[in-house]
Amino acid sequence: MINKQTNNHTFVICAYKESPYLEQAIESLLNQTLKSQIIMVTSTPNDYLAQIASKYQFPIFSHRDGSIGKDWNFGLSKVTTKYATIAHQDDIYCPEYLQTCMGMFQKNPDALIAFTDYDEMKDNQVIPKSRNMKIKRILLAPLKYFKHNRLIRNRVLALGCAICCPAVTYNLHTLSNFQFNHQMTVSLDWEAWYRIAQKKGAFCYSDRSLMYHRIHEESETTQAIQDSRREQEDQYMFEKFWPKWMANFLMKFYSKSQDSNNG
Repeated sequence: MINKQTNNHTFVICAYKESPYLEQAIESLLNQTLKSQIIMVTSTPNDYLAQIASKYQFPIFSHRDGSIGKDWNFGLSKVTTKYATIAHQDDIYCPEYLQTCMGMFQKNPDALIAFTDYDEMKDNQVIPKSRNMKIKRILLAPLKYFKHNRLIRNRVLALGCAICCPAVTYNLHTLSNFQFNHQMTVSLDWEAWYRIAQKKGAFCYSDRSLMYHRIHEESETTQAIQDSRREQEDQYMFEKFWPKWMANFLMKFYSKSQDSNNG
C-alpha cells in the first residue's frame, strides 16, 4: 500500500521566463492524491520565478547554460529521490497521475519508466482526440501487456514517438546515470525512449488520460515545427530503425502529425 503522505518521488518543474500557465501547473501538482517533493529549475532566472517559488515554498535552482536537454538533465541532477517526473510549466496533471505511476512501479520494481496517456489542451479547452492521438494510443497498446519485451517496444518506437514526455515518470535507480541527448532540440525524448528501450526492465503504461499537454504558439514544440527542426530530427530517428528509403516513406505520413500544433 502506497503511503499517501510521503513517497520517494520528485516533480521537477522546468520553468522559463514568465509563463502565464505556471501556477496552474503547480496547483495540479499540489492537488495530487499522492504527495510528492517539488523543485523548480530554470535557465532564465527572474523575479517572477523567484516569487512563485517563494509563494509555494519549494526550492528553485538556476543555471545559465540552457537548452531543453541541458535543462532537463540539470533538473534530474537536483533530484535526491528514486523517482522523478519532469513537469512542463504549461501542462496540467490530473489528481490521480502520480498515484497511478507509483502504483505501476510498485507492481514492477524493475521498471525503467512509467507513463500514462494524455489529452491536448488549447486556449484552456481540452481538444477532442485527433486521429493522430488515436493512432498513438493504438501504437502504445501492446506495452500494456508486454512491459518487458524489448522487441515489441522497439517496434512501437519505430513507428513514431507516441510517448508524451511530461507524462513520463523515471526510475532513476534502474536508469543509472541516464541523461538526455542535449545536442538534440526536439526529438530528444524519442531518442531517450530509444536508448532506454534497450535496457533490461519494464516500460509501464496506463491508457488512462491523466495529464493535459498544452499547445500554444509560444511553446518550444510549435516553434521547432515552424523552423523544421522537428522534421530533421524525426528523420534522424526513423533512420535508427529503418533503411533510408523506408524512413523517407514514413516521414511523408508522420509530418502530418504536427497539424495540431500548427492549427
